[in-house]
Order: sequence, then C-alpha cells, then structure tokens
Amino acid sequence: MLIPKRLKYRKQYKGRIKGKASKGNYVAFGDYGLSAAGKGKLTSRQIESARITINRYLKRGGKLTIRIFPHKPITAKPLEVRQGKGKGAVEYYAAPVKEGTILYEIGGVTEEQAREAFRRAAHKLPIKCKFVKRDDIAEAAE
Repeated sequence: MLIPKRLKYRKQYKGRIKGKASKGNYVAFGDYGLSAAGKGKLTSRQIESARITINRYLKRGGKLTIRIFPHKPITAKPLEVRQGKGKGAVEYYAAPVKEGTILYEIGGVTEEQAREAFRRAAHKLPIKCKFVKRDDIAEAAE
C-alpha cells in the first residue's frame, strides 16, 4: 500500500476538490492513459487494487506507471464515541483527484490490450474514468 514516508503535519483539513486538473493531465510516460472523468478521492487501497488488476491482465507485457500518490491523511473517530474531544486518528491516506488527471499509463502494448486493462481497473475505482491516447491530448491543446 502507498503511504507517505513523512509529513510536515500529521492531520489535514478535509478541503474541497474544485475545478479541472491543470497539472498531470497529459500522457507523459506511456502510450495510453486512464484519465479521471470526475472528481473524488482515491484511497491507497483502491489505487493498489486497480494496479494489481491491470498487471494481472497484462501478465508480463507492457510498462505500467502510476501517476497519482495518496498524500492526504483522512481521519476518523472510533465507533460509538461522542463528538468533540479533538480530531480523530488517521485512518488511511487518499489522493485527491480532479477531473482530467491521468491516473495510470501503459506503454508497450496494443490499444485493445490497454483499453481492456483500463476498463477492468476502472471498475475498482469510485470515480468515472476514460481511456486516452498520447496524441489525443496534444490535438486537444492545439
């Protein structure tokens, strides 16, 4: 599971995810990418589950790159505890994802293989995703 090595502060505000991604919104390392079509939080477990799904489908072929990292601590109070008495303990870490962020990239496989691997991985994620190619984003920028 992905967790940060060290943080400046142990706990963070909840915050809001607003707007579209201005960084990390193009395919940089592979030929095909899985892009977020909506916004939300991806936990380290969800990221890992999708990674395993992609790798199982591709077997030994292709190179997978994970473009997001869960750096935001999410806190929760224990069950049956009244409110107040301070903020709860860190339960897990999540990656806040804006619309348009590239989540995963694959290189060295055919388009059909990449499309099917990403389709299977998208079922594991709580946000809507779409398949993108390296040249799609370059055309959209022009």
